[in-house]
Amino acid sequence: MHILSVDGLTLSFGGVHALRGVDMQVAKGSITAVIGPNGAGKTSLFNSISGFYRPQEGRVVFQGEDITRLRPPHRAALGIGRTFQNIALFRGMTVLDNVKLGAHVRMRTGLLSALWYLGKARREEAEIRKQIEREVFDFLEIDHIRRHPVANLPYGLQKRVELARALAMRPKLLMLDEPVAGMNREEKEDMARFILDVKEQWDTTVLMVEHDMGMVMDISDQVYVLNFGQLIAAGKPSEVQANPEVIKAYLGSGDIHSLRQRLGGKTRAA
Repeated sequence: MHILSVDGLTLSFGGVHALRGVDMQVAKGSITAVIGPNGAGKTSLFNSISGFYRPQEGRVVFQGEDITRLRPPHRAALGIGRTFQNIALFRGMTVLDNVKLGAHVRMRTGLLSALWYLGKARREEAEIRKQIEREVFDFLEIDHIRRHPVANLPYGLQKRVELARALAMRPKLLMLDEPVAGMNREEKEDMARFILDVKEQWDTTVLMVEHDMGMVMDISDQVYVLNFGQLIAAGKPSEVQANPEVIKAYLGSGDIHSLRQRLGGKTRAA
């Protein structure tokens, strides 16, 4: 069963073709990765799925519903949560306040009650806060920093807070845009563990863009490869790793053995 289907997605900016007829299916309960060289169209695909870009052709179907024309807040309300390539937290706010913002799509309080912070709004926010502290903070091991301003945190913890904000939505599909970019080895291993646990313990489907090939090959169930806006390969990690088109996209006419080592995680950067 596919939770997400992308059919013939085409996106252009002036004369630049970011996506060219991209097809993709994400199985429910899977970890699906999108890889490709810089400028391949990965973030454009993510932005089209989450509603920040509107493609000229094709459609995006989530849980059987065509959401191609829906705005980002409506997609979030349906259960699509995401993180961003560049950290998009409110740096002047605490960790707790940042994460609570992710839960706003779950709130049912009316406008007037929320504006005046009346009984129902106060009770609902208190309950959501308890759920966040009980579920998200404990899960991601960040309870000790909940009162800290985000701006004072090291980069790796900021990435974890952004994941916490997305999880506070209780998403059915969690989209991660380069979740381990800029991290050291230990931080990458922790994030990979959290992603696997999100899939297993939260019953959440994961779709991620990532450049760390070792992690992609270790934890992904399905891998899609883009190059110049076109889908050039798809399959299980072992199949993609040996695909000549993928090797060519990454190395041109370079050394095949070197790329296979890289995709296998043998030359992972610390």
